[in-house]
Amino acid sequence: MKNIIFTLSVLLLLSSCSTSVKRIESGTQGDLSGNWNAKDVQIVCEALIADCLSSARVDQEIRARKNKPVVIVGRFKNESGEQIDTAIITAIMETVIFNSGKMDFVAAGDTRADIRAERQEQQGNASEETTAALGKEIGANYMLTGSVRIIVDREENKSVRTYFVSAELTNIETNARIWLGHNNEITKVVIRPKNKL
Repeated sequence: MKNIIFTLSVLLLLSSCSTSVKRIESGTQGDLSGNWNAKDVQIVCEALIADCLSSARVDQEIRARKNKPVVIVGRFKNESGEQIDTAIITAIMETVIFNSGKMDFVAAGDTRADIRAERQEQQGNASEETTAALGKEIGANYMLTGSVRIIVDREENKSVRTYFVSAELTNIETNARIWLGHNNEITKVVIRPKNKL
């Protein structure tokens, strides 16, 4: 009998220490800490891109060109002090703009460096008829950049967190900004237990 009670106690203890995982549907609000999350990214990106693509100035620039404007993604800075992967924001924005059919994108950052390295590698190692030519890159007309900032208003165990996300599209040749977008739809009230400030 003592062995059975001991075994049940050990099993109960082990089961209470195990990790629990529950899947939720994509797009479901999943706030645990009150920090930036996947739903916030979705809300902000959709709003900013809708604003960009409906901008009269962007439309004017698109119509003025013979070909689709070409965009490169520049730095998207996290100035919030919170752990935010801004690469996710830029990837979503880039995808939505590209899929709109209104603009084209060229590779930036590490992707561009990898492609250039491969093209250089081909020069001495690939057959002449399959070697990618040097100097054939498409130059970008515009650069998409932005930032994430946060204002935290706190009193005792209660805080209000408001996220300010900005994005801009700048003409690379002239430095003229053709679109500026700001979004501060994400505001959260976070109440923590008084002993966990």
